[in-house]
Parts: sequence; structure tokens; C-alpha cells
Amino acid sequence: MFHLNVRRLLRSLSGVAIAAIALIWLAAPADAQLLPQYAKDKHLGVASCAGSTCHGGVQAYKDSPVLQNEYVTWQREDTHAKAYQVLLNDRSKRIAANLGLPAAHTAKICLDCHSDNVDKGTRGRQFQVSDGVGCESCHGGAIRWLGTHIAGATHQENIAAGLYPTEDPVKRAELCLSCHFGDGKKFVTHRIMGAGHPRMSFELDTFTAIQPAHFRVDADYLKRKRVLSGVQTWAIGQAIHLREFLEAMVDPKIGRDGIFPELVLFDCFACHHPMSNLRWQKRDSSPLGPGVVRINDSNMIMLRVIASHVDAALGNALKAQTTKLHTASTQGAEETTAAAKEMLSTVNKLVSKLASHNFAKKDMEALLNGVIGEGMRGEFSDYATAEQATMALGSIVNAMRTAKVISDAQYKTISDALNGAYDATAKDEAYKPTQFVDALRKIAAAIPKT
Repeated sequence: MFHLNVRRLLRSLSGVAIAAIALIWLAAPADAQLLPQYAKDKHLGVASCAGSTCHGGVQAYKDSPVLQNEYVTWQREDTHAKAYQVLLNDRSKRIAANLGLPAAHTAKICLDCHSDNVDKGTRGRQFQVSDGVGCESCHGGAIRWLGTHIAGATHQENIAAGLYPTEDPVKRAELCLSCHFGDGKKFVTHRIMGAGHPRMSFELDTFTAIQPAHFRVDADYLKRKRVLSGVQTWAIGQAIHLREFLEAMVDPKIGRDGIFPELVLFDCFACHHPMSNLRWQKRDSSPLGPGVVRINDSNMIMLRVIASHVDAALGNALKAQTTKLHTASTQGAEETTAAAKEMLSTVNKLVSKLASHNFAKKDMEALLNGVIGEGMRGEFSDYATAEQATMALGSIVNAMRTAKVISDAQYKTISDALNGAYDATAKDEAYKPTQFVDALRKIAAAIPKT
């Protein structure tokens, strides 16, 4: 049943508008695999969603299956709405000058992630690059699906018309990582970071949770869309992140920078920490000694924990391949590429398994203890791995509470202990592995014994 305001909107449309919507319905189906920025559908601009009878309400509607204040939530609370404005601040001006760019807010290398920077031929009359990362940046160019959306088509019909399936964690991870890590067409390089860009960090479930919600997961939502647990979203996010990482590593356009490898693929803190901070220590999964530039293996460790409980054979393969990749990185570019391709094959097998795996109580408990166990063995001596582990623990514990694997009281006890991990990873350059391990011990002690 349509909401009253949607019915009123439909009645207000002229016969020509109704005919136009019908033509939109009959258009050729979009390639659902393309990210919104690369598909050819025209982007109409955020104004096309901002009407008071659509998604521009000041507050949520009580009797509507959707909130209808999504635009206002995005505009007021979502940092994506301010992404373009960031390019005008002093730091962005400095980065642009360091890179030899005339201005950050006109440079494609910046606009590709700080705005909905689609080709000029796919921009509608109301489209504004200055709107930042707007509705169609994630949901896809609306020229074909807007009509079906207004008319009350099913979610699958809207997707067939070009709506991007953000509820699918695989597609959501690919979308988010295209900016929060990079893809074959845009990438945050070590040179960009050297010019002053912040370090990139991402974990799918955590970043989904901190995103200001412009939807409500209720009975109506569950009828239309599949909702996965936070722990499954975390697992899939780790796999897709590692897949994108390895694909960048084997891509000669991305993985190399002159005679050097692309250093953004390596652990920042293997090099960037005060010389007085004597924190290097041997790790079982890395055969490299001190003073060696080391590949960032934080997603490898997380995925190894996941794989060991979903498919033991793939978990063992991933563990061996991690060590092999580290060793290969000291031998040469060809050896490193070959080792990365071998691991990539394993990761691709895991993606489909994780998307269909039912993460039950025993899986959540095993993953929680598995992450903690890796830390106890010294695998989180580097900041990047500890950061990923902290976000992983938060995702798993929240999923356990949602699934009623733990009670609210148990959740609070574990969360209080988890605060120690957040404190230990609060400042990257001040990170101390011993403090983090102490936090892990307290978390382990807080977990109820079964």
C-alpha cells in the first residue's frame, strides 16, 4: 500500500509525466554489477529526492513504511554531505599544492571520492558536484529507477531498473571500498598520503553502524530486503577488502610507483613511528625481521580467523599464503605478484562461502575467541592489525547481543572490557602492543564460559 503522500504525488503528476515514467520502466535493464559512478545512468542530483512528499520531510513520518526524512538526515548528520566542502579547507589546499594541482575542488583525483563525480554527459539539470557524496553516489543514477520507485515497485524491480543494491554486503563493500581504499580507476596512493591526506582505514560493519541511519529495519524492511548479521557483514567486508587489496597489488598500474612498490599497500607503522618507540617483535605469521618494510596484513589475519571456522582447508591455505607473500616481498616484484595471485584465488573462494554461511552461536563464540587468541600470540604488535581487531571484536559482540547469544548484562560486561582495546588504539603513534594485549586479557575474562 502506498503512503498517502506518495498517492497524492502520483495524482499530481500530469499525463505526460505518467507517460515518461512508463517509458523509464521500459528502458533496458542496468548492469547491476557496475558501481554508480561508472554506470551510464544519468544522475539527477539530490534535489530529485528532497521533496517534502518524498525524502525531504523534517521529521520521520509515523505511518510510512519509510522514514521520508532521509534527505534531511543526510544533509544534517552525514559527513558524506560535507565531502566536497572538505576540499575547500586549508589542509586540502596544502595537499593540492604539494601534489602540483591547481585546486583540490577541481581536481578529478579528489572529486572522484569527495563528490558524485560522474561524467558530464550523465549529469541532470539539478545535479551539483558541490553536493558531495549524495544519494545517487550510493544508490545509482536515478533516471530509470526514480519512476518505478515513486510508483511503488518492489525492491527487486527497482534494482532491475538500476538501483544499486546497498543492502547486499558484497556490493556494499565494493561500493564503500572504491573510495575508502580504492579500485582500478581511483586510488589513494602513498604520494597522496605523503602530501597530507589522512591514513585510510575501513571495516564494513563498523562503518555501516556509525553511518547515520536513514532507514528503519522493521517488518516492512525485512519483507523487502535481506538483512545479515553484523558478524557476517564483518566477515564479508574483510574478504572483499583483502580481495581489493590483492587486486591492487597485482595491477601494474597501481601496485608499482617507479622502481618502488606502491607503499600504501604496506604497513604504515613499520616505518612511521618514533625511533624511541622500541616496539618491534617477532610474529609467527611473518618471517620478516626488524627494519623490513612489511605488507599490511591486517585483513589477512582477520580473514584467516574467519576462514578457519568456515572452511578449515581454506583457512590453512590462507595462513600459508600469508607467510609466502611476506617472504616473496623480499625477493622481487615477480615473486610478490605470483604470491598475491595465489592468495587472491583463495579469497575469491571464500567470498561466496561467507555470503551463504549461517553464522550461528558457535561461530560467533569461536570468532570472538579466535581474534583474541591471535592477539595473545602476538599477531597484533602492529597498529593496523590491532585497529582491525578492535573493530572486529565490537562487531562480533554486537552481533552476539542482537542474536541473544549473550544477555544485555553480559554485553555490558564485555563492552566495558572492550573499552580498554578502544583506549589502546585511540592514537596510532602512541600505540603500545603490551597495553592492547592487557585489554584482550580483560575481554577474554569477561566472556561468559559455556
